[in-house]
Amino acid sequence: MKKILVTGGTTFVSKYVAKYFVDADNEVYVLNRNSKSQVQGVHLIEGDRHHLGSTLKDKYFDVVADITAYDKSDIIDLYDSTGSFGQYIMISSSAVYPEYASQPIGEDSEKAANKFWGKYGTDKIEAERALLDRVHDAYILRPSYLYGPMNNVYREAFVFDCAKADRKFYLPKNGDMKLQFFHIRDLCKLMAVIINNKPAEHILNVGNLESISIKDWVVKCYACYGKKPEFIYVYDDIEQREYFSFYNYEYKLDVERQKKIYPETISLDTGLKEAAKWYDEHEEEVNKKLYCQYIDTNLS
Repeated sequence: MKKILVTGGTTFVSKYVAKYFVDADNEVYVLNRNSKSQVQGVHLIEGDRHHLGSTLKDKYFDVVADITAYDKSDIIDLYDSTGSFGQYIMISSSAVYPEYASQPIGEDSEKAANKFWGKYGTDKIEAERALLDRVHDAYILRPSYLYGPMNNVYREAFVFDCAKADRKFYLPKNGDMKLQFFHIRDLCKLMAVIINNKPAEHILNVGNLESISIKDWVVKCYACYGKKPEFIYVYDDIEQREYFSFYNYEYKLDVERQKKIYPETISLDTGLKEAAKWYDEHEEEVNKKLYCQYIDTNLS
């Protein structure tokens, strides 16, 4: 049993992480403002990471799982407020790499502004630096697109909605753009490997070894409902985020470091079926975008 502090704990990644480690019989503490329901079995530390005072000073955690650090002030304020801890694991992002990076992108590649991710990516860069300045042996994970149960971002859920409504699917260009995914449970299992084995590499890209075209991804999403999509290809000069759930940005992470310590990942077919089942039961938890409305008004 480990004593684990999870920042957040009420939305997608942090919520799934909290539940995963509770279910694995760990003593899990979550730090949040208590504005949403909590995962059953966690110990709530109610507060804002920027104004904790002495709340954490007398506590020891085997692991700090920092899921909600988005900029350097998030790191600095939490670190300055904590007592002692064993390991520190930060979930960063592949957005730290510029869009022009040579692919597949390795962990030692340049980190710079990405025109698609903007401030989100540069803030993550600063957060990483702030953490490593304070915790030299911290673990930093840079995921590709995360998916699976509890995903409140309107990505696979958008395609599920189209499938359930028997809508034709409007696909950017010829659908060859490739994406790299990683199931949320794989992220948790990888974190468990790091906690238990303390691998030598401390900064890891994380994602499935294989990428998939957006066309094939949509086919797999429709298949979760026993359906096949009829595609309409959009070649017009339209920003694809108006009608599709990803930027017009193809990248591939080099995940060889991850593969050495965590070689087997959940297949997309299995992972998407899990995501669809969860979505059917928790549709109200997803932040929906107006993609269908845009399509019906501008593309149909």
